Amino acid sequence: MRDRGTILIVTLWASIGLVSVALLFGQSMLMTYRGADNDLAGRQADEAIEGMARYAQTLYLTADTPGQFPDITSYVADTLPVGQATAWFIGRADDPGNGTTRTYGLVDEAGKLNLNTATVDMLMQLPGMTDQLAASIVDWRDADDDVTPNGAESSTYLAMQPSYNCKNAPFESIEELAWVYGATRTILYGEDANMNGVLDPNEDDGDRSPPADNSDGKLDPGILEYVTVYSREPNKRKDGTARVVVTALGEQVRTVLSDDLSSQRADEIMARLGPVGARPIRSLLDFYIYSGMTPDEFAKVSDDITVKSGDYITGLVNVNTASETVLACIPGIGPDMASTVVSTRLSRAQQDTTYLWIVDVIGEDNARLAGPYITGQSYQCSADIAAVGRHGRGYRRARVVIDNATGTPNIVYRRDLSPMGWALGSDVRQQAPWKAVR
Repeated sequence: MRDRGTILIVTLWASIGLVSVALLFGQSMLMTYRGADNDLAGRQADEAIEGMARYAQTLYLTADTPGQFPDITSYVADTLPVGQATAWFIGRADDPGNGTTRTYGLVDEAGKLNLNTATVDMLMQLPGMTDQLAASIVDWRDADDDVTPNGAESSTYLAMQPSYNCKNAPFESIEELAWVYGATRTILYGEDANMNGVLDPNEDDGDRSPPADNSDGKLDPGILEYVTVYSREPNKRKDGTARVVVTALGEQVRTVLSDDLSSQRADEIMARLGPVGARPIRSLLDFYIYSGMTPDEFAKVSDDITVKSGDYITGLVNVNTASETVLACIPGIGPDMASTVVSTRLSRAQQDTTYLWIVDVIGEDNARLAGPYITGQSYQCSADIAAVGRHGRGYRRARVVIDNATGTPNIVYRRDLSPMGWALGSDVRQQAPWKAVR
């Protein structure tokens, strides 16, 4: 009897051991399966991002009007199925600082200030900007060693730990701002730690969790939200030939006007413009205002004329897409007129590449001040793409910039934003399309 009890106990312990081993292997297999499933979902999300980037490129290839920023009604911007994955273009509201509106779509790079062309005064209008950083930005990009008032050249950087030289060359990315004297994380990112343009819970809780914020229910973006290095537009005719520079007001200008309008109208316009130097022409808006042309006449000649030589014009701000914050930086518009420009733009029946309407909004004198800095065209966009694989797993996010100034939309910049965490808010998780198939 005692032998039978011993056998039973041994058998029970053996059974428990076998069950434990089975459970251990089962758990290991389950974890392996989940890891493989998450890896597959991540790969699907990666491919979805590649697909969305190509999708954005095709919007330029199929555009009817060169230089017109893709209309949001012409493409799908959110919850786009890509195989078993789902993807979004994370956009920006007209006022990126309101912090409450989650929008989707591409972002116009020409609607931002270009770090390589903006003046100190223009940079100083950006929220959170300091005298020191604005001047140091100019010193960083210029080719000389002369220190702008409040700025910094190599002598300042060599005294830092670690030490390095001032670049004295154009910015190649906006992230390069982190190297510029006077730049801080607060100035660059503000409260928008994940750079999604929306006030997330951790960005409105004071000091309880990073980043530090004032918990006022409003998002205070950093200057990275408003700057670019990619805005440029072609400075040639559609057929690839050189445009005529109108600052000299020579016979070539009269020939263009005669060919595009009429000989009589060309004589009238040249007489109105007066002799060379009588009316300094710094921009095409100057030429339009001084010439007395109608908008229809200007549209006929605009492809043939310019105020600068070279293949490209860099850094013009697109008044058809720029936010109120960026428009406030433009001379002649400023903080006083920026909101009026935005409201007028939104009320216009048609969004196109013209910018002559700005003259009626801010007046001729202000338009001449703004002219050297503005345009109505855009040849670059950024796509902030978020994606998940099947079952909502494998979250990925990347930002790419597409440049179409050459006529071929090329990806000129890419950055992985996945480490910044979930950028789509809780509402997307609650309404996730993959829940229906789980």
